[in-house]
Amino acid sequence: MEALNSIWTFPAIVLAAMLIAWAAECGQFYISQGLALAVLAWIQTIPEFAVEAVIALDASKDPAKLHLITANYTGSLRLFVGLGWPMVYFVALIFARMKGDKKESWVIKMDDEHSIAIVSLLPTLLYFLFIYFKGTLNIFDGLVLSAIYFTYLYLLSKIPPQEAEEMEDLGWVPKYVMTRRKPVSITLIVVLFIAGAVTIYYSAHPFLNSMLALATSIGISQFVFVQWVAPFLSEFPEKLSAFHWARKVTKAPMALANFVSSSINQWTILIAMIPVIYSLGLGRLSSVPFDEHQKVEILLTIVQSYLGFLFLASMDFTLFEAAGLFVLWLIQFIVPNIRVEITWVYAFWALIETLRMIKNFRQRNALNVFWKLSRKLLKKEAY
Repeated sequence: MEALNSIWTFPAIVLAAMLIAWAAECGQFYISQGLALAVLAWIQTIPEFAVEAVIALDASKDPAKLHLITANYTGSLRLFVGLGWPMVYFVALIFARMKGDKKESWVIKMDDEHSIAIVSLLPTLLYFLFIYFKGTLNIFDGLVLSAIYFTYLYLLSKIPPQEAEEMEDLGWVPKYVMTRRKPVSITLIVVLFIAGAVTIYYSAHPFLNSMLALATSIGISQFVFVQWVAPFLSEFPEKLSAFHWARKVTKAPMALANFVSSSINQWTILIAMIPVIYSLGLGRLSSVPFDEHQKVEILLTIVQSYLGFLFLASMDFTLFEAAGLFVLWLIQFIVPNIRVEITWVYAFWALIETLRMIKNFRQRNALNVFWKLSRKLLKKEAY
């Protein structure tokens, strides 16, 4: 019977994601442009936060569900890098060709300010490697991850405001909201947020239970179902916004940066939330343990994200890189039993890219762009 709840919970989660995405797009016009993508990414992942919180709370009551905690966030993060990033590239490439761009080697070139998001991935991945080796996730880890995230926000806050996104780039719902008088516009934004939040509140738990029941009824592993189906639905806002920007071609770097911001958000704040919710469910402070299967999933996710970082560290994104990330993600999706082998493929490719970056370090890359940008911003602040 619970499986039938998917008939309304799946569309409800998508609807909540849409409402939040529309509100977030409108909200960009009322905040500093430097923080727009980070705030947008944070708001867009509210459905993912809700699902992860329900999983962590359920796991505190039923230890048999502990493995689902890892399933959800590793699947979400791997969808970002393995499916989201390549799709942004291919959508932008198709529309660039349709607009007459016949360059043989077409790339997405990142803006200097995007170096903050790219570089912020590195300390997050390094610290999570430490979490992987110790085999547990605790509240102290959450504090460290949160500190990394708020440092990232602080650096973004130093970027001077830019011109707001042009009104014609908005979809019809946010465009309607933004063409009202300011008091009405702000009221409508709040209503959209509240409607999305209420929808999530009432549908998150039935959504998770219906997924588990549906997986059981059709003979699919609950781990796999939670790893791929839940994030795909809850990440709908990121995909919606990113692909909309990608088809504009000139906004393709913004689309990629949106996914990177969402990745940082989930590597830090979302995962930091897990031991807190888990401890509240138990009624005492506790660490979330990882078994060997979970550690395989975590290491694969870390190495994939590190390879993605190395690709963007060159401040561009190429066809070969997009295709490589997509093919490797597709293989692990179709043949989940070769995750260990795929991890080694990612690791070997990442080693090659690391050596290449070291060799060409004096050329433009995210690290030296970030260093110059930081010095410039701090110098302005001193005055």
